Amino acid sequence: MSQNGGGVDLETSLGYLLKEASSALRTAMEEVLRPLGMSVTHYSCLELLAQRPGLSNSELARGAFVTRQTMNVLLQALERDGYVTRPAEAPVGKVLPTRLTPRGRRSLEKATVAVRSVEVRMLAGMTETEQSDAFRILRSMIHSLRDGNDGT
Repeated sequence: MSQNGGGVDLETSLGYLLKEASSALRTAMEEVLRPLGMSVTHYSCLELLAQRPGLSNSELARGAFVTRQTMNVLLQALERDGYVTRPAEAPVGKVLPTRLTPRGRRSLEKATVAVRSVEVRMLAGMTETEQSDAFRILRSMIHSLRDGNDGT
């Protein structure tokens, strides 16, 4: 039973535990990215562009879990610092497709090693089967929430 008069019991709330894990992961990633002059959002943007060149500002914002305005400010800084390029005019419609520069790729390579070390540390106490189960369970939770499955 909850100790707060009917609210969520934080000791047994899976949602709260997931948020705590997410926060711990973000903190650990920020710690390894900071010496490289990056934030998690900066890294996420570069990683998304490496895997899907030409994404728009809106697509990058969705992929990095930030607002379009936040992504626009980041893209302006990344372009100014030589990590990405965007055309002056949209080739089609209003979308300015963004691409990594060689400098952006080199920076991403270093960041990927750092971020991977955090993930390895996070999973160190788990067997391969437990890791596979966790991946499957988390995917199922995401799918249920995004599809509006209310459990009925």
